[in-house]
Amino acid sequence: MSLREDDDGPVRILTIDRPQARNAIDPPTAARLLDAVRKFNDDESVRALVLTGAGGNFCAGADLKAVAGGESFTGDPLGEGPLGPTRLFVDKPMIAAVEGYAVAGGLELALMCDLRVASRTAVFGVFCRRWGVPLIDGGTVRLPRLIGQSRALDMILTGRPVEADEALSFGLANRITPAGEALAVAVALAKQIASFPQTCVVTDRRSALDQWSLDMGAALRQEGMLGDRALRAGAREGAARFASGAGRHGRF
Repeated sequence: MSLREDDDGPVRILTIDRPQARNAIDPPTAARLLDAVRKFNDDESVRALVLTGAGGNFCAGADLKAVAGGESFTGDPLGEGPLGPTRLFVDKPMIAAVEGYAVAGGLELALMCDLRVASRTAVFGVFCRRWGVPLIDGGTVRLPRLIGQSRALDMILTGRPVEADEALSFGLANRITPAGEALAVAVALAKQIASFPQTCVVTDRRSALDQWSLDMGAALRQEGMLGDRALRAGAREGAARFASGAGRHGRF
């Protein structure tokens, strides 16, 4: 199988397993990845997802050898993304654990995640610029929103490689780890997020994501409605625990 699924407590780990192709995505793998992310979204037993790649690389994008050989991706310009889940709205947190190359469509898969944990070996880039292959799995939308228009256009227009320290400096990476440790750190981070009261995690995340398409007034009303839901679901219990002495001085 070109995609492995494993659970570590409340965390699901999806591993793209095509190391001979730097984990480039062929059409069957895209279909499996779409199904796996949908399954995660619907599975109440898991609270967070970590996406990674086998053999020292995250993902080199679409498998152009498969395309050249006549295989075709099933992405719909108005529906599913060519690499699978890139146009889904996922209700729970996702973290990318990046070793080696996260380029072209692989960059877009990393951008689909809420956080990116990158090892010192990580390289991000729009390498598909060389072959006339467009960003069509969210790259031209998510990258400017994440790092700003100027930096995003630098990456999009030049295709240049961006290594770990630079990625951290402008928010493309959220954590940097030694080589080989990105997955372990990402799973630990996912478990920390999974340990919090989940209604509040989910509603705050939803408000932060939805506000991009709303004006200020509508975004604030949306935040209020979602926040009210979280309050009713248990924030008062959390406040009572704090009042009794838990979590003082910023302890998590």
